[in-house]
Amino acid sequence: MDMKAVESKWQQRWEKTKENCFNKKNIDKKYYVLEMFSYPSGAKLHIGHWYNYGPSDSFARFKKMQGYEVFQPMGFDAFGLPAENYAIKTQIHPKDSTEKNIETMEHQLKAMGAMFDWSAEVKTCEENYYKWTQWMFLKLYENGLAYRKEAPVNWCPSCNTVLANEQVVEGCCERCGTPVIKRDLTQWFFKITQYAEELLQGLNTIDWPEKTKLMQRNWIGKSVGCEIEFACESGDTFRVFTTRCDTIFGVSYVVLAPEHPLVKKLVSDEQRPAVEAYIEQTAKTNEIDRLSSSREKTGVFIGHYAVNPINGEKIPIYAADYVLYSYGTGAVMGVPAHDERDFAFAQKYGLPVKKVIENRNGETVLPFCEDGICVNSLQFDGRFGEEARTEIANYLSKIGKGATSTTACATGWYPANATGARPSPSSTAPTAASCPFPIRTCPSNCRTTWSSSRTASRPWQSATSSCTPSAPSAARTPCATPTLWIPSSAPAGTTCAMPTRTTTSSPSTPRSWTRCCP
Repeated sequence: MDMKAVESKWQQRWEKTKENCFNKKNIDKKYYVLEMFSYPSGAKLHIGHWYNYGPSDSFARFKKMQGYEVFQPMGFDAFGLPAENYAIKTQIHPKDSTEKNIETMEHQLKAMGAMFDWSAEVKTCEENYYKWTQWMFLKLYENGLAYRKEAPVNWCPSCNTVLANEQVVEGCCERCGTPVIKRDLTQWFFKITQYAEELLQGLNTIDWPEKTKLMQRNWIGKSVGCEIEFACESGDTFRVFTTRCDTIFGVSYVVLAPEHPLVKKLVSDEQRPAVEAYIEQTAKTNEIDRLSSSREKTGVFIGHYAVNPINGEKIPIYAADYVLYSYGTGAVMGVPAHDERDFAFAQKYGLPVKKVIENRNGETVLPFCEDGICVNSLQFDGRFGEEARTEIANYLSKIGKGATSTTACATGWYPANATGARPSPSSTAPTAASCPFPIRTCPSNCRTTWSSSRTASRPWQSATSSCTPSAPSAARTPCATPTLWIPSSAPAGTTCAMPTRTTTSSPSTPRSWTRCCP
């Protein structure tokens, strides 16, 4: 039997009869099946796509056999880092390579015989799709849910671009092998933290496996505790969040993230060489490794002291890579007697270990990390667990040095971390705040000039440009976003200071590749 001929025969018949098209009129028993869209960043699909689509398509067929009207669309996640990387690798214009790869993958997916409804195909690089992501972005911005701030990113000095965590292999760029560093760049974020409690409560209403829901709860990471303000000898202040304010009398040091602005501000001349070397070393380490529980904790004294707000004791300030500036307040208090990580850090650097919590059920073996009776804690001696935390939090609030607080591990989401980043309908000049375009201008079309050459130039050193020919030019700032093309439509007279990224690769002829800065 000629299997290919049989497959082709039935696939042609299914297409002719629109067997897989969703009937919008038959909605009494409808069922929606959605798989992850492919990235058209390679010349063809691979076996991994079959592992992904095979089981879900089998499930869709099962539901159809049960009498459901199944809607199973297919599409391509066609913006972002994968498309950019493929264009650089092949020296083909990203628009041309993306459209060609989509055409090839469409043929492969249809030959697969899956029950996809191609009448509902989505290509995220087309205006009729991304105009709605731009509309959504503007709505989020209008409601205070999209904001810009400076945050560290993985930066390849050779490729002059931001890398996703997955593109950093053993501290180096997977594309060119250059050691990756951390850079602070201004980026767009979505304020998902505002919905942490709603997300948590919503988990109780959905039919998901308990293991999956537990992972989601841990990711959201809701914590109720106390935010405490520490003052430095210089007069500067910083805040730490802790769920164990009952241990504050046991603080023997505090830690700032190496990228925390106060580190460079407060470092003493004597400690400056060591601190700068440590900051440079940390910049080469990704966040996953920095947060690893199995990794040895390191740090460096910055030559400055803070004051414990509850007893006035002077405590040293360290910079340590296990604290991230982008997470929480970027600072933690060290309580070696009652935290395993802090205990190991104190042992390594010869810091005091002060017991302030005792086990009421027997011998206290340090580090003792459970609830216990307060000792060496002045007027709070004898208090236990939650009672101690409540009284100490109230006292800190009374003296203006702290307050109860609820926080979440889930931070503001950086959309350009997603491999499918789209052009955002906004411009940002270095002398002004972010300037979103009006909704009436959506879609902000994509300009299609690019460069296949990899020169040593940096985007913030490039010549100036604007979205509109008549608009005045402005200086550039580094772009942290892997979006491929800049918006070319904007209100008349709007200045759009978008960086131009020029890359190098011989023997091709240099051209210019213009990218947007969402």
